[in-house]
Amino acid sequence: MPDIPRPQVPAADQTLRILSLLARQPGPVAAQSIATTLGIPRSSVYHLLATLEQHGYVVHLPGDRRWGLGTAAFELGGGYARQQPLARLGRPLLAGLSDRVGESAHLAVLAGRDVLYIVEERAPRRPALVTDVGVRLPAHLTATGRAMLAALPREQVRALFPDATALTQRHGSGPATPRELREVLRLVRADGHASENGEVTPGFRSVATAVLDHAGWPAAAVAITWPADGPPRDTEALASAASGTAAELARRIGRHA
Repeated sequence: MPDIPRPQVPAADQTLRILSLLARQPGPVAAQSIATTLGIPRSSVYHLLATLEQHGYVVHLPGDRRWGLGTAAFELGGGYARQQPLARLGRPLLAGLSDRVGESAHLAVLAGRDVLYIVEERAPRRPALVTDVGVRLPAHLTATGRAMLAALPREQVRALFPDATALTQRHGSGPATPRELREVLRLVRADGHASENGEVTPGFRSVATAVLDHAGWPAAAVAITWPADGPPRDTEALASAASGTAAELARRIGRHA
Protein backbone atom coordinates (compact mmCIF):
# COMPACT_ATOMS: atom_id res chain seq x y z
CA MET A 1 0.00 0.00 0.00
CA PRO A 2 1.31 3.50 -0.76
CA ASP A 3 2.30 5.64 2.18
CA ILE A 4 -0.34 8.16 3.25
CA PRO A 5 1.28 11.60 3.15
CA ARG A 6 1.43 13.38 6.46
CA PRO A 7 -0.37 16.70 6.68
CA GLN A 8 1.89 19.65 5.98
CA VAL A 9 0.16 21.73 8.66
CA PRO A 10 -0.41 19.35 11.60
CA ALA A 11 -2.22 21.93 13.76
CA ALA A 12 -4.73 22.63 10.99
CA ASP A 13 -5.25 18.91 10.47
CA GLN A 14 -5.81 18.35 14.18
CA THR A 15 -8.18 21.31 14.43
CA LEU A 16 -10.35 20.02 11.60
CA ARG A 17 -10.37 16.53 13.08
CA ILE A 18 -11.54 17.93 16.43
CA LEU A 19 -14.38 19.87 14.78
CA SER A 20 -15.39 16.83 12.73
CA LEU A 21 -15.42 14.67 15.86
CA LEU A 22 -17.58 17.14 17.79
CA ALA A 23 -20.00 17.40 14.86
CA ARG A 24 -20.56 13.63 14.92
CA GLN A 25 -21.32 13.43 18.64
CA PRO A 26 -24.81 13.54 20.17
CA GLY A 27 -23.57 16.03 22.79
CA PRO A 28 -20.51 17.82 24.21
CA VAL A 29 -17.37 15.73 24.78
CA ALA A 30 -14.58 15.73 27.39
CA ALA A 31 -11.16 16.91 26.21
CA GLN A 32 -9.59 13.65 27.38
CA SER A 33 -12.02 11.70 25.21
CA ILE A 34 -11.12 13.87 22.21
CA ALA A 35 -7.42 13.27 22.82
CA THR A 36 -7.87 9.52 23.17
CA THR A 37 -10.18 9.12 20.18
CA LEU A 38 -8.02 11.17 17.82
CA GLY A 39 -4.63 10.18 19.18
CA ILE A 40 -3.65 13.81 19.79
CA PRO A 41 -1.62 14.78 22.89
CA ARG A 42 -3.94 16.11 25.58
CA SER A 43 -1.92 19.33 25.92
CA SER A 44 -2.34 19.98 22.19
CA VAL A 45 -6.07 19.32 22.42
CA TYR A 46 -6.45 21.89 25.20
CA HIS A 47 -4.48 24.51 23.24
CA LEU A 48 -6.52 23.92 20.10
CA LEU A 49 -9.82 23.97 21.98
CA ALA A 50 -8.85 27.25 23.63
CA THR A 51 -8.15 28.80 20.24
CA LEU A 52 -11.39 27.47 18.78
CA GLU A 53 -13.27 28.85 21.78
CA GLN A 54 -11.79 32.32 21.21
CA HIS A 55 -13.23 32.28 17.69
CA GLY A 56 -16.60 30.87 18.72
CA TYR A 57 -16.25 27.47 17.07
CA VAL A 58 -16.51 25.58 20.35
CA VAL A 59 -17.93 26.31 23.79
CA HIS A 60 -16.72 25.02 27.14
CA LEU A 61 -19.22 23.74 29.70
CA PRO A 62 -17.26 24.09 32.96
CA GLY A 63 -19.83 22.28 35.08
CA ASP A 64 -19.67 19.21 32.85
CA ARG A 65 -15.98 19.64 31.93
CA ARG A 66 -16.96 19.08 28.31
CA TRP A 67 -16.72 20.85 24.97
CA GLY A 68 -19.35 21.32 22.27
CA LEU A 69 -19.79 23.15 19.00
CA GLY A 70 -20.18 26.93 19.22
CA THR A 71 -22.20 29.45 17.24
CA ALA A 72 -19.47 29.96 14.63
CA ALA A 73 -19.69 26.27 13.74
CA PHE A 74 -23.42 26.66 13.18
CA GLU A 75 -22.67 29.63 10.93
CA LEU A 76 -20.65 27.28 8.72
CA GLY A 77 -23.67 25.01 8.46
CA GLY A 78 -25.84 27.96 7.50
CA GLY A 79 -23.26 28.98 4.90
CA TYR A 80 -23.41 25.53 3.36
CA ALA A 81 -27.18 25.69 3.26
CA ARG A 82 -27.01 29.07 1.52
CA GLN A 83 -25.04 27.41 -1.27
CA GLN A 84 -28.24 25.75 -2.44
CA PRO A 85 -28.21 21.97 -1.70
CA LEU A 86 -30.99 22.11 0.89
CA ALA A 87 -32.87 24.84 -0.93
CA ARG A 88 -32.70 22.99 -4.24
CA LEU A 89 -34.00 19.77 -2.71
CA GLY A 90 -36.56 21.47 -0.51
CA ARG A 91 -38.13 24.01 -2.87
CA PRO A 92 -40.38 21.60 -4.85
CA LEU A 93 -41.43 19.85 -1.64
CA LEU A 94 -42.36 23.16 -0.02
CA ALA A 95 -44.32 24.18 -3.12
CA GLY A 96 -46.30 20.94 -2.94
CA LEU A 97 -46.90 21.37 0.78
CA SER A 98 -48.19 24.92 0.33
CA ASP A 99 -50.52 23.78 -2.45
CA ARG A 100 -51.93 20.94 -0.35
CA VAL A 101 -52.65 22.93 2.80
CA GLY A 102 -53.41 26.30 1.19
CA GLU A 103 -51.04 28.16 3.49
CA SER A 104 -47.53 29.58 3.21
CA ALA A 105 -44.64 27.22 3.91
CA HIS A 106 -40.96 27.83 4.55
CA LEU A 107 -37.68 26.07 5.18
CA ALA A 108 -35.06 27.32 7.63
CA VAL A 109 -31.66 26.28 9.01
CA LEU A 110 -29.96 27.11 12.29
CA ALA A 111 -27.33 29.84 12.19
CA GLY A 112 -26.04 30.25 15.73
CA ARG A 113 -28.89 31.48 17.91
CA ASP A 114 -30.91 32.44 14.83
CA VAL A 115 -32.74 30.68 12.08
CA LEU A 116 -31.98 31.56 8.46
CA TYR A 117 -34.82 31.17 5.96
CA ILE A 118 -33.71 29.55 2.70
CA VAL A 119 -37.06 28.75 1.01
CA GLU A 120 -40.45 30.44 1.18
CA GLU A 121 -43.54 29.39 -0.73
CA ARG A 122 -46.34 31.91 -0.29
CA ALA A 123 -49.85 30.58 -0.75
CA PRO A 124 -52.22 32.46 -3.08
CA ARG A 125 -54.03 35.38 -1.47
CA ARG A 126 -51.86 35.14 1.63
CA PRO A 127 -49.95 38.21 2.89
CA ALA A 128 -46.19 38.50 2.75
CA LEU A 129 -44.37 37.26 5.85
CA VAL A 130 -41.18 38.32 7.59
CA THR A 131 -39.81 34.84 6.83
CA ASP A 132 -38.54 35.80 3.37
CA VAL A 133 -35.45 34.09 1.95
CA GLY A 134 -32.29 35.40 3.61
CA VAL A 135 -34.07 36.74 6.72
CA ARG A 136 -32.72 35.79 10.14
CA LEU A 137 -34.89 35.59 13.26
CA PRO A 138 -34.24 34.48 16.86
CA ALA A 139 -34.46 30.69 16.91
CA HIS A 140 -36.15 30.50 20.32
CA LEU A 141 -39.12 32.56 19.08
CA THR A 142 -39.81 30.73 15.81
CA ALA A 143 -41.49 27.39 15.25
CA THR A 144 -38.65 26.32 12.92
CA GLY A 145 -36.03 27.27 15.51
CA ARG A 146 -37.83 25.50 18.33
CA ALA A 147 -38.19 22.35 16.24
CA MET A 148 -34.44 22.28 15.59
CA LEU A 149 -33.40 23.27 19.12
CA ALA A 150 -35.59 20.50 20.54
CA ALA A 151 -33.65 18.00 18.43
CA LEU A 152 -30.27 19.20 19.73
CA PRO A 153 -28.63 17.74 22.84
CA ARG A 154 -29.76 19.65 25.91
CA GLU A 155 -26.15 20.57 26.68
CA GLN A 156 -25.83 22.17 23.25
CA VAL A 157 -28.93 24.28 23.81
CA ARG A 158 -27.53 25.35 27.18
CA ALA A 159 -24.29 26.38 25.50
CA LEU A 160 -26.16 28.45 22.89
CA PHE A 161 -28.46 30.09 25.47
CA PRO A 162 -26.45 30.26 28.71
CA ASP A 163 -28.44 33.13 30.25
CA ALA A 164 -31.32 35.53 29.71
CA THR A 165 -29.20 37.96 27.67
CA ALA A 166 -29.12 35.41 24.83
CA LEU A 167 -32.94 35.31 24.63
CA THR A 168 -33.90 38.44 22.69
CA GLN A 169 -37.55 39.48 22.35
CA ARG A 170 -39.57 40.89 19.43
CA HIS A 171 -43.02 41.59 20.82
CA GLY A 172 -42.63 40.93 24.53
CA SER A 173 -43.65 37.27 24.36
CA GLY A 174 -41.80 34.00 24.15
CA PRO A 175 -39.26 32.39 26.51
CA ALA A 176 -37.20 35.01 28.33
CA THR A 177 -35.00 32.75 30.47
CA PRO A 178 -33.16 29.46 29.86
CA ARG A 179 -35.64 27.71 32.16
CA GLU A 180 -38.59 28.97 30.13
CA LEU A 181 -36.87 27.86 26.93
CA ARG A 182 -36.27 24.39 28.36
CA GLU A 183 -40.00 24.10 29.12
CA VAL A 184 -40.91 25.21 25.58
CA LEU A 185 -38.57 22.60 24.09
CA ARG A 186 -39.90 19.92 26.45
CA LEU A 187 -43.38 20.53 25.05
CA VAL A 188 -42.03 20.37 21.49
CA ARG A 189 -40.58 16.92 22.19
CA ALA A 190 -43.80 15.80 23.83
CA ASP A 191 -46.02 17.07 20.98
CA GLY A 192 -43.74 15.91 18.16
CA HIS A 193 -43.79 19.35 16.55
CA ALA A 194 -43.11 23.00 17.42
CA SER A 195 -45.48 25.92 17.32
CA GLU A 196 -45.63 29.65 17.93
CA ASN A 197 -48.51 32.08 18.11
CA GLY A 198 -47.79 35.76 17.45
CA GLU A 199 -44.28 35.67 18.89
CA VAL A 200 -42.69 36.38 15.50
CA THR A 201 -45.47 38.43 13.92
CA PRO A 202 -48.66 39.30 15.83
CA GLY A 203 -51.69 37.77 14.17
CA PHE A 204 -49.89 34.79 12.66
CA ARG A 205 -49.37 31.23 13.87
CA SER A 206 -46.88 28.57 12.76
CA VAL A 207 -46.14 24.88 13.23
CA ALA A 208 -42.86 23.22 12.29
CA THR A 209 -40.99 19.93 12.26
CA ALA A 210 -37.24 19.34 12.12
CA VAL A 211 -35.53 17.71 9.16
CA LEU A 212 -33.08 15.21 10.66
CA ASP A 213 -30.00 13.99 8.83
CA HIS A 214 -28.60 10.44 8.97
CA ALA A 215 -27.00 11.16 12.35
CA GLY A 216 -30.21 12.55 13.85
CA TRP A 217 -28.93 16.14 13.67
CA PRO A 218 -31.44 18.88 12.75
CA ALA A 219 -30.33 19.93 9.26
CA ALA A 220 -33.34 22.21 8.76
CA ALA A 221 -36.99 22.63 9.67
CA VAL A 222 -40.20 22.81 7.64
CA ALA A 223 -42.94 25.20 8.80
CA ILE A 224 -46.45 26.27 7.85
CA THR A 225 -47.73 29.75 8.74
CA TRP A 226 -51.31 31.04 8.63
CA PRO A 227 -53.34 34.06 9.86
CA ALA A 228 -54.58 33.52 13.40
CA ASP A 229 -57.74 35.55 12.76
CA GLY A 230 -58.76 33.56 9.68
CA PRO A 231 -60.93 30.44 9.50
CA PRO A 232 -59.96 27.92 12.22
CA ARG A 233 -57.30 25.45 11.09
CA ASP A 234 -56.61 21.97 12.43
CA THR A 235 -53.18 22.49 13.97
CA GLU A 236 -52.51 18.77 14.28
CA ALA A 237 -53.33 18.21 10.61
CA LEU A 238 -51.00 21.04 9.57
CA ALA A 239 -48.25 19.69 11.83
CA SER A 240 -48.71 16.25 10.26
CA ALA A 241 -48.40 17.74 6.78
CA ALA A 242 -45.20 19.56 7.77
CA SER A 243 -43.84 16.35 9.30
CA GLY A 244 -44.47 14.41 6.11
CA THR A 245 -42.60 16.98 4.06
CA ALA A 246 -39.74 17.08 6.57
CA ALA A 247 -39.44 13.28 6.42
CA GLU A 248 -39.32 13.29 2.62
CA LEU A 249 -36.68 16.03 2.60
CA ALA A 250 -34.63 14.04 5.11
CA ARG A 251 -34.84 11.04 2.78
CA ARG A 252 -33.66 13.11 -0.18
CA ILE A 253 -30.81 14.61 1.82
CA GLY A 254 -29.66 11.10 2.69
CA ARG A 255 -29.84 10.03 -0.93
CA HIS A 256 -27.69 12.97 -2.03
CA ALA A 257 -25.18 12.73 0.83
